[in-house]
Amino acid sequence: MEMKGKGFTYTKTAYNYISFYKDGKWDEGILREDDKITISSLSTALHYGQECFEGLKAYRRKDGRIQLFRVEDNAKRFQFSCERLAMPVIPVDVFIEAVKKVVLANEKFVPLYGKMDTLYIRPFMIGVGDNLGLRPAKEYIFNIMCSPVGAYFDGPAKPVDMVVSDYDRAAPNGTGHVKVGGNYAASLYPQIRARKEGFADCIFLDPRSHTKIEEVGAANFIAITKDGKYITPRSQSILDSITNRSLKWLAKHVLHIDVLEQDVYINELDHLAEAGACGTAAVVTPIGSITFGGHKHFFPAHEHIGPTIKKLYDLITGIQFGDLEDPNHWVTIL
Repeated sequence: MEMKGKGFTYTKTAYNYISFYKDGKWDEGILREDDKITISSLSTALHYGQECFEGLKAYRRKDGRIQLFRVEDNAKRFQFSCERLAMPVIPVDVFIEAVKKVVLANEKFVPLYGKMDTLYIRPFMIGVGDNLGLRPAKEYIFNIMCSPVGAYFDGPAKPVDMVVSDYDRAAPNGTGHVKVGGNYAASLYPQIRARKEGFADCIFLDPRSHTKIEEVGAANFIAITKDGKYITPRSQSILDSITNRSLKWLAKHVLHIDVLEQDVYINELDHLAEAGACGTAAVVTPIGSITFGGHKHFFPAHEHIGPTIKKLYDLITGIQFGDLEDPNHWVTIL
């Protein structure tokens, strides 16, 4: 049965995983068909934003098997986010096994090989229960949903246009480094404005000085300098993207180019030949231009994807879909 993702939208699948935390412990968790949750109107997730989530994908290989990409890293980052929001952690092995169960239970929804569509997996945790005061919940729900999806942006072939936002995504010492709902809620209005103005998304500058690029909507910013180096911003307000981690490794160990984690000033872009956004949803999407202060800066690779970002895209997607050898124990075949 072929299931194709139509853009990055939700299609109900057969099963999801749910587990409840009560009296200081998690239950065993089950697969269920219902994709709805009933919670107290006073849940901390609703009033105080006590919620975090992850995003990963299942890929159909050419031989028909299904594989996951760096699922252990997602499990560890999920723990990090939970700890930051004072929520109980999910053991790494429990997280991984639950993801496997969800994917295998929804095997018929994993798109066929060759179309670059995937099964997107969304684990999340919310604080629930009757809570009125500002304090961590005593009860929690851990849920894993999934849906077949297509590309988040239009794809890697055509670079997209971005605009710098006047708003901040996160505070300097806030929660920008963890994957929590509040960061994304803060980005919704700027994103809507950007798209109304004809841009693919907005770029957020550092919240302290508003002079340096931090994130591209819900993705990390990457670039290739004119002397062939891979560069990406480093800040306490940036989410540690698993896709970016992978690209940095591939750039260094496969393409043998220097990898720099340093400031990228919005007024100093002339040294960059290629630019892009990377993340689980975006994969690697090239950026053709950035508009800031009424000026539209075009990168040299603004009409077509640049050669280095194209190589990185081909490398990471080749590994994710099983066409290239797993270089660093990133793949889990189900």
